[in-house]
Amino acid sequence: MHLFYHIDHGQWAVLSEEERREAKTRLTQLVQDIRTTPDTQLLAFAVATPKADLGFMLLTPDLQQANAFEKRLTLSLGPDVLSPAFSYLSQTERSEYTTTAEQYAEETLKGEKGLTEGSAEFEAAINEFKERMKHYTQHRLYPVLPDWPAICFYPMAKRRLGNDNWYALDAEARKQLMKGHATTGRKYSGRILQLITGSTGLDDAEWGVTLLAKDTMDIKSIVYEMRFDEVSVRFGEFGDFYIGMLLPLDELFRRVCL
Repeated sequence: MHLFYHIDHGQWAVLSEEERREAKTRLTQLVQDIRTTPDTQLLAFAVATPKADLGFMLLTPDLQQANAFEKRLTLSLGPDVLSPAFSYLSQTERSEYTTTAEQYAEETLKGEKGLTEGSAEFEAAINEFKERMKHYTQHRLYPVLPDWPAICFYPMAKRRLGNDNWYALDAEARKQLMKGHATTGRKYSGRILQLITGSTGLDDAEWGVTLLAKDTMDIKSIVYEMRFDEVSVRFGEFGDFYIGMLLPLDELFRRVCL
């Protein structure tokens, strides 16, 4: 869940100093409780524009639990202090365009490199590929989010219009288009952590894209560069972009003027 809230500062001003302290303590304790829940992560950030004031990114394996946490976060500062500005629900998933070990063996090792199956070089290469894909799949399904200072979220979908209907393409054509997209993304390894989560049937778009970075310039650069990939030029449709800054809770309270 990606959760974005507006703060009603008029409602906050009505509270006494003691009530404000209690509210911030309540939210702080809730954040700690969520973060100590097994297999659960929570990022808290200030949103950079008036689209929202405060944001959370919640990853947890159980929708019932996610729903319960969301309700508690919404009410954590007291009734009517936080009002939802935008939210998005999605799931981690494998990519359907991932190259299999069999495809890598036939297309790359035999076809491009001319290696012989069973040779020492072939076996070393295929084992290295399997290990790399194991880590990639682990990241896609069970990501570990770094506490980098910048976060970007946006929903996206593939166009379904005339000759630019993504779902009318065959699987191989889609795979080749996505391969070029992945090549661009790999240039930003170590600078951008990209998490693509599926939302078909769960929310308004088809995927949610989360970018974590050390510098917003890298976010701007990767999004700009990917706009020139054919898969984006012909088929990409994007929702609103939300940019936030991850902060410790005490600094976050000051930043959002609580």
